[in-house]
Amino acid sequence: MSVDTQAATDRLMRFLAVEGVTGKEAAIGREIAAALNDGGVPTDAIRLDDANSRIPVPTETGNLIVDLPGRGAMHNQPRIMFMTHMDTVPLCAGAKPKLAGRKIVNEAKTALGGDNRAGCGVLVTLAAELAKQGLDHPPITLLFCVREESGLWGARHVKTSDLGSPVMAFNYDGSSASNVTIGAVGADRWQVEIFGRASHAGVAPERGISSTMILALALADVKAGGWFGKVVKGKRTGTSNVGPVTGGEGRPAGDATNVVTDYVHVRGESRSHDSKFFKEITRAYKAAFEKAAKRVKNSDGKSGRVRFKAETDYYPFRMKENLPVVKRAVAAVSAVDAVPRVRAANGGLDANWMVRHGIPTVTFGAGQNEAHTIDEWINLDEYDLACALALRLATTR
Repeated sequence: MSVDTQAATDRLMRFLAVEGVTGKEAAIGREIAAALNDGGVPTDAIRLDDANSRIPVPTETGNLIVDLPGRGAMHNQPRIMFMTHMDTVPLCAGAKPKLAGRKIVNEAKTALGGDNRAGCGVLVTLAAELAKQGLDHPPITLLFCVREESGLWGARHVKTSDLGSPVMAFNYDGSSASNVTIGAVGADRWQVEIFGRASHAGVAPERGISSTMILALALADVKAGGWFGKVVKGKRTGTSNVGPVTGGEGRPAGDATNVVTDYVHVRGESRSHDSKFFKEITRAYKAAFEKAAKRVKNSDGKSGRVRFKAETDYYPFRMKENLPVVKRAVAAVSAVDAVPRVRAANGGLDANWMVRHGIPTVTFGAGQNEAHTIDEWINLDEYDLACALALRLATTR
């Protein structure tokens, strides 16, 4: 039982050449569907769900779902699922993939998109090899999610009733195919609006209330308290980051250097494997912004104010190593002559929401390296291993 690695690489190159940044997955969805047809999957087995109608940000299309009926002696075994995400980060727009030995690199000064076109290649190769080789397998669902890169939205809003009740799932998203990822962090995404008071910065700066100064004081307080970047409080660990800083409606914060800035909008995140701890990190940011707003006053004694909002983006999880999905994953990695490394991820995965939906999910890598950077490349040895691993997982009795 082997995989046609040349065909698998050709599929990956095909997918990398199609632009489909987060929220704009329609074109790559069509390309994946066409490749599935080419691999022997009938059109009526391929469909789009309506998750995009429930996602609160503009999203071109729903998740792509494929139903593969069971075959042979395994046709009536419980259904399993393989999943990945279709979207790439915006930095991947304009990528030009190029083969370079056992790597795929990028001729453009953009990110490549291996995260996660490599996962798409694995799933389509799995379907093609099952059909080509006529292998026995249980009923299988393939799930290609939208908007993973901007908040795991596709996995969050998929209806489990659309998935055929799989008893376990295998997600492809990462570097090493032998990494058996059984847990991941949870995260808050927060935003704060900082309201100051505009005034002429040259004629009457004392009458203004600078929202940028409130921002600066708040971040200095957060840094001094050890709540920024890598956060360690005793045995508890997590991370935090401050992201885009803008003015109203996406404009820069402030209109000119001669006007005291009256409004700033800031977004950030807090992460930890401990759900209580990432909430504590978020509270530290909230307290810092509220404290800073009170400190910045104008000549009339009036201070700024803030409006802070936070929402849990996804929940942390860690599955027990004796679960059937983990045992199957470890056995399959060993069967393809690799050494399984059971681990937890420090980033969020679509698996976070699958586990939340009640479907135990293990995540493997598919050869991505330097994801989300202009130095991104794909390791074809790891990609081939990921394809072989998927075939093993699908046919294990």
